[in-house]
Amino acid sequence: MRQGLAASTRLSRLRRCSPFWLRLIRVRVPDNYLMKTLAVSEDHVKRLALLLALGICLGLLIHCGGDSETPPESSAPETTSLPPKTAPWVYITNEASGDMSIIDSATNEVISTVNLGKRPRGIQFSPDKKTIYVALSGSPFAGPDVDRDTLPPADKSADGIGVFDVEKNKLIKILDGGSDPEQMAVSADGTKLYVANEDVGLASIVDIASNKVIKTIPVGDEPEGVGISPDGKTVYVTSEDDAEIFVIDTKTDTLLKSFKVGLRPRVAAFLPDGSRAYITAERGASVAVVDTANHEVIKTIEVTGDPARPMGVAVAPDGKQIFVTMGRGKTVAAIDTGTNEVTGYFEVGLRPWGIAITPDGKTLYTANGPSHDVSVVDVETQQVVKKIQVGERPWGVAILP
Repeated sequence: MRQGLAASTRLSRLRRCSPFWLRLIRVRVPDNYLMKTLAVSEDHVKRLALLLALGICLGLLIHCGGDSETPPESSAPETTSLPPKTAPWVYITNEASGDMSIIDSATNEVISTVNLGKRPRGIQFSPDKKTIYVALSGSPFAGPDVDRDTLPPADKSADGIGVFDVEKNKLIKILDGGSDPEQMAVSADGTKLYVANEDVGLASIVDIASNKVIKTIPVGDEPEGVGISPDGKTVYVTSEDDAEIFVIDTKTDTLLKSFKVGLRPRVAAFLPDGSRAYITAERGASVAVVDTANHEVIKTIEVTGDPARPMGVAVAPDGKQIFVTMGRGKTVAAIDTGTNEVTGYFEVGLRPWGIAITPDGKTLYTANGPSHDVSVVDVETQQVVKKIQVGERPWGVAILP
């Protein structure tokens, strides 16, 4: 009886220490079974109590020990060691599998896969190229025509901006990025992030050092794309639902202006000299050419396809061409920035979204969501030279020189 009472006291104390983990104990092993087991002998009591205590400590470290900056756990296989770098590396965010694939452009093979968190999408480098920022979101998957009232609730604890250390090849922490972050831009000095918060119609300005949202600016319904001018003075945020672009002054972090473009604008990309910006309009089947001195549309380029759904943009290093992924149209459109005319289309894969070009301007990489692969395209011939299997639903592409 004394042994049973002592065991009961131990169990009660353990449950008070960690309600979450001991609820799991209660579900998996009934109390009466534990009492009988604990009452067998004093040695059994000590050994079982020690095992329970160790298990609870481990559980507390995993479940309760971290704050919002702790990277999430994942059961997916992960590779942290990397071969020597002899050519640019290509980083691909995989929205459905919650990880990032790293491709060596020398071999066009995946050399590492790193777990990130839920729905990694937008991806950007810090100015010194030592850090990658990735937008993470706990909002459920939803297409443009889905009734959002029918969706399951969002996991807001999964929202944030993942901070990935390039040298360590590791996610080191998660920053507060506001609600449902989708894309972002990094300030020229590397101290701030400008984040599109899709579900609340805001742009959050994040101070990286303090991990704080220092300001929010209303930017229309369903903001998505975020682009920053090469001089770092202005940020463009696209509002999908309002077909509008919001211009933010990065010196004062205030709204300068807004202007209309085609339906469902997705991405804003700038030429290297900053004189023009190009904004894709998915449902408008067009690309707006913007004079950045006045933040005005000076031309609208119509694109074609089956269907024409312009999405991502890659700007050639010399600024003479841009390349636009056409989504469900399966192609990429090449546009001459001197004439602002389409010079051709070439097929790359199923629903290409993210796109990036190597620093030498010779190779494009497109993320093809439904087929879970990345197309490697020779720019000169406009031919796919290889397709690389990555994670599930690849979304964003960024290239480390």
